[in-house]
Amino acid sequence: MIHHNPASISNRLLVRTLFSSLVLIMVMACQPKQAEQTTTGTANVTESATESGAASSWGDVKVQSLQGHTGKVWSVALSPDQQTLASAGNDKTIKVWNLQTEQPNHVLQAHQDAVLSVALSPDGQTLASTSKDKLVKLWSPQTGELKQTLQGHTKIVRSIVFAPDQKRLVSSSWDKTAKVWDLETGKVLHTLSGHQMGIFAVAISADGQTIATVSRDKTIKLWNAQTGELLRTLTGHTDSVRCVAFSPAGGTLATGSNDKTIKLWDVNTGQLLHTFTGHTDLVNSVAFGPGGTMLVSGSQDQTLKLWDMNAKTLIRTLQGQSGAIESVTVGSSGRMLASGNEDGTIKVWQP
Repeated sequence: MIHHNPASISNRLLVRTLFSSLVLIMVMACQPKQAEQTTTGTANVTESATESGAASSWGDVKVQSLQGHTGKVWSVALSPDQQTLASAGNDKTIKVWNLQTEQPNHVLQAHQDAVLSVALSPDGQTLASTSKDKLVKLWSPQTGELKQTLQGHTKIVRSIVFAPDQKRLVSSSWDKTAKVWDLETGKVLHTLSGHQMGIFAVAISADGQTIATVSRDKTIKLWNAQTGELLRTLTGHTDSVRCVAFSPAGGTLATGSNDKTIKLWDVNTGQLLHTFTGHTDLVNSVAFGPGGTMLVSGSQDQTLKLWDMNAKTLIRTLQGQSGAIESVTVGSSGRMLASGNEDGTIKVWQP
């Protein structure tokens, strides 16, 4: 028979207990702090989404409604600080709205026909407008003063955009041309000719090097902004192409069409990257969020759709319109959308 020393047994048990406790402490120390990680992860995702205007920041949406135009609102533009908004009306007026008071600071009246497009310069100091009267006008959005009138198009001027350097302006017209204007002299630098029908819209890349035009002839054309040279023609839509936008990085082009689709194109190769479907009527307007991760589209079907550019999926549909959406723009923060509507209202959407 083997006799065990009680003291020896006690010592061995103590060692085992201490060893087990040490192992447990080491295991726990190596475990991730679940609650902290989850909280931090959620916060980071939310912050990232907020900065880029992506999906999770658009859960609950509040809407402002600005009323004052007596006809269709063809176009809207937000100031860089998101404090003011310019709108172009079928009633021949431009309104410069204070978004805090929801009242216009100025009502600009100089066009002789419907105002079809407005754009604000990157520094917010100049407002450009185009009209069925074939003219381009430049204004001070701060004072409402008319600064300059540019003449050159022979039919209605449908769209306008500032170059990032703020020295040039690009307009598109039913006369089948787009024009690049020198803002200092008011002279035409280049006339972009090549479309077989009127040009609905024009866009310029963030680096100011490439111009895109879209037309009733179902094509998209890319041009060298410095020389006016045609770079390539993109085909794929089955009906008139109504709207166009460059991604902030400039590598992707989005176009919307009467064929109810939105197409994404590789600017460098001209390759069709993706087609978004979901609208049930023609697509009037497209705009990227500042981070490039979200695309917004406005349609004749009375809806705004938010698309995830990474997953290529629909984030959500914003409804509540009483008419077609003619124009949409995204604010510099990515947390404000504005739409110009057929019923004469402007809606401002914020998460």
